[in-house]
Amino acid sequence: MNGSRPPSWSFRWRPPTGDWILFSFALIWAAGVLVPMAGVLLFSFIRAHAEGINFAFTLDAYREIFSTGRWEVTARTIRIAATVTAILLLISFPFALWLAKGLRSTLVKLIIWTLLTAPFFLSDTARTVVWRPVLGLMGPINSGLMQLGIIDGPITWLLFSEPAVHFGLLGPFLPNMVWPIFLSITLIDDDLLEASKDIGASHWQTLRHVILPLAMPGILAGVIFTFVPMLGDDVVAKIIGGQKVVMLGGAMLDLITALNYSVAAAMSAFVILLVAVLQLLFIWIVRRIGGGAAMVEGLRR
Repeated sequence: MNGSRPPSWSFRWRPPTGDWILFSFALIWAAGVLVPMAGVLLFSFIRAHAEGINFAFTLDAYREIFSTGRWEVTARTIRIAATVTAILLLISFPFALWLAKGLRSTLVKLIIWTLLTAPFFLSDTARTVVWRPVLGLMGPINSGLMQLGIIDGPITWLLFSEPAVHFGLLGPFLPNMVWPIFLSITLIDDDLLEASKDIGASHWQTLRHVILPLAMPGILAGVIFTFVPMLGDDVVAKIIGGQKVVMLGGAMLDLITALNYSVAAAMSAFVILLVAVLQLLFIWIVRRIGGGAAMVEGLRR
């Protein structure tokens, strides 16, 4: 009957509420993130090697980084990651803007999204090693340029060099930059763009005063999602850079393989410090823009 109550066996799920839910997630996050980070910092101040662990406080690991020149690896990694991140931002922003607001075909958008996700179905090694024969001395690039008479001999720096590593990092990390920017631009109401056009704003003025401020959360997220994982990449530098370009991820892996845990932890501590600086910079930029709540509210309008 219409007025009858539901049977006693009916199940209605309700999301759990209460402070204990927040506490549980905070506890899981602390166990999965803070505890390993604290362990890395601890290992950087003790002697941990193949023979065992000596819990006496020491700065030997940090001294070894500077005495052996390993700090150059950290500086090189930061320089390469920052350069590639800047290049990807310049490429990804106009592409994401066109994909979000310029492209009208849903089918083409679906195809592009599929192409952006396709590299993740391959291992890092598989999608990087393919460039070695392409960029090699007798690869199609050098062969084509020599046949056209543009160069007399093969270009040696196309492989096993810093420019080659820069090029090799562009493809794998392009989706990391495109996705958050695309999502932030998609959330911008088209009425705001039409209103800017109606009051006489040019395309550049609309881009500067409307699109860029509202897309800033996606831009900042794209920079962080691109720059930070790139610091730990150990595939591109080894396959395309060879032994001539050593980056932080490969150096730490070699140290761990050699059971030199303290120096590996000290180098990791530099990455943790850099990520912390980026987070503080992110918070500062968000506050300068008007705060996270103001940006979210602007995207909702």
